[in-house]
Amino acid sequence: MNTNTQTTTSKCPICGKESNANYHPFCSKHCADVDLNRWLSGVYRIETDESPDDLPVEED
Repeated sequence: MNTNTQTTTSKCPICGKESNANYHPFCSKHCADVDLNRWLSGVYRIETDESPDDLPVEED
């Protein structure tokens, strides 16, 4: 049995409450969903130096 376990407490990046292991790094499903919505709606984005002309063209 390993008795050398480390526990760290971290804060939820959305609301600041203590994170929950089931939703890590968030405290709840609600905060995890808020974060997902921010990614899907474009609030979070990764900037690049590509222009729209650099995107591959899909052929039908």
